[in-house]
Amino acid sequence: MNASMLDRIKSQLESLSAAERKVSQLVLGQPNQVIQATVADIAKRAGVSQPTVIRFCRSLGCTGLPDFKLKLAGSLVTGVPYVHSSVRPGDSTSELSAKVFDNAVSALLKCRNDVSPAMLDAAIALLAKARRIEFYGLGNSGIIAADAQHKFFRFDIPAVSYADPHVQAMAASLLGPRDVLVAISTSGRSSELLDAVEIARANRCPVVAITTSGTPLARLATVPLLADTQEDTEIYSPMLSRIVHLVLIDVLAVGVALKHGPGLSTMLEKTKRSLKRRRYRADA
Repeated sequence: MNASMLDRIKSQLESLSAAERKVSQLVLGQPNQVIQATVADIAKRAGVSQPTVIRFCRSLGCTGLPDFKLKLAGSLVTGVPYVHSSVRPGDSTSELSAKVFDNAVSALLKCRNDVSPAMLDAAIALLAKARRIEFYGLGNSGIIAADAQHKFFRFDIPAVSYADPHVQAMAASLLGPRDVLVAISTSGRSSELLDAVEIARANRCPVVAITTSGTPLARLATVPLLADTQEDTEIYSPMLSRIVHLVLIDVLAVGVALKHGPGLSTMLEKTKRSLKRRRYRADA
């Protein structure tokens, strides 16, 4: 089976009957719970009859509910598909928790499978030899930029983060070919951030972008690292993209650390020793 069961359900939604679509919505929203449920439980949760559940399974090319559950479980184990389980007002705390965790795990696995190893290699190579690294982000992405700066300055590379668009524009004008700008944006369409990136590119400064595919920022970047997540950022503050962006920063940091070799360990130990005297001693 080339396509996962979850992908198959989404692609066949329009061809299903109205009653079968109710079952599909239940499966897409609560796949882990469906695997554990009986046909009676699934029918009750979806608000349909038990024969409808069986017809739904057969509409997807399965011999029955056991065969459907087996293929659905395989889809969840591989982690290839991304399914957004929407949180509903009536969800219990356990359902809320499961959905938030499942969405985060699915988003991370999707990014892991989608991100280009060649682009990661190119980004790590640029960062490892950079004279100076600057991380730019606005709003929620500014917090991620600060996290990135916190990781990279310990590598003895001058690294700063800026979340103010006016400062970004001024700082970008001072960047050059030996520096690297890392621009972080979920939308990839913030005009102020794009202005700073254009200024940096005009100075021949390479730009690594952590953003969504098909965006102006992705097109402007020297090295685009694409992280496409399914979430409504018009109402809620970004959650999935924030987690994915943080992990991409971790990948870059680990890659740069490996490029620097064993000598980096001495530097990191030095920074850790500087914190020891600031920690509360258990035997005090």
